[in-house]
Amino acid sequence: MRNKPRTKSKAPSPAKVSKPAVAAPQPSAAGRCDPQSTSLAGRVALVTGSSKGLGKAMAFALGAAGAKVAVNYCNGREQAERTFAEFTARGWSGGLFRADVTRESAVNRLVADIGRKLGPVDIVVVNATPDQPHAPIEEYGWDFHQQMLDFFVKSPYLLARAVLPHMKQQRWGRIVNIGTENVRLGVPNFSAYCAAKGAQAAWSASMARELAPWAITVNTVCPGWIPVERHENDPQSAKDAYLAGIPMKRWGIPADVGGIVAFLASEAASFLTGQDIAVNGGNTVC
Repeated sequence: MRNKPRTKSKAPSPAKVSKPAVAAPQPSAAGRCDPQSTSLAGRVALVTGSSKGLGKAMAFALGAAGAKVAVNYCNGREQAERTFAEFTARGWSGGLFRADVTRESAVNRLVADIGRKLGPVDIVVVNATPDQPHAPIEEYGWDFHQQMLDFFVKSPYLLARAVLPHMKQQRWGRIVNIGTENVRLGVPNFSAYCAAKGAQAAWSASMARELAPWAITVNTVCPGWIPVERHENDPQSAKDAYLAGIPMKRWGIPADVGGIVAFLASEAASFLTGQDIAVNGGNTVC
């Protein structure tokens, strides 16, 4: 008997999209004043690109809050091992995982490995980034644009797909995307980066509404220019000009970003979703 020809499947209409059978669980109002509402004890967090810079600060903040943290890196094994040694020396629990989070097979393997070693991922912080050179549009080839899209559109998609089954099953989850103030500022000679980050922000807003019925929050943290290792060779004149424009008149530090990420991952932020939160001393305001 001959098989019937396969027909192209159609995307489901909005009416057919599955939704939870019951409403999201109602949190206790009394718990909002309880210090335990910011504790992440019993949670497992993944921070991509967390061997150095802002990612390291995020991983450390989550560890300090009690989460078991998967520290992720792709390149620079020695740096990653030093970071994880520092992490465990503080008495925190976690693991060190190498993976290219722009590749589907690597992401699926990463999430599975974390599940076996630490437990299923409850919190994912999408932070990994490539180099971000400034250049006029004529000097950006499409390969460079594609790299930006791979990190800031493809990677968030792959990570969400991998962690959502567990989050939906337990009806709790946190997805924190790391954006940038540059989308609002429209920084020149930065078009490929800004375009991809803008797409990531729009995707986050859509996902926030889609996942809210499962008590899964999706927010975007948008740091300003916070000097870390990658900025060691940046011109001092550029740094001075940026600092002069910050209303708070000080540089941000990585812990400023780590603190807001830990808050968004906590129960205290359970009713906060779909937001872009600028961590830049007032350099951009709504």
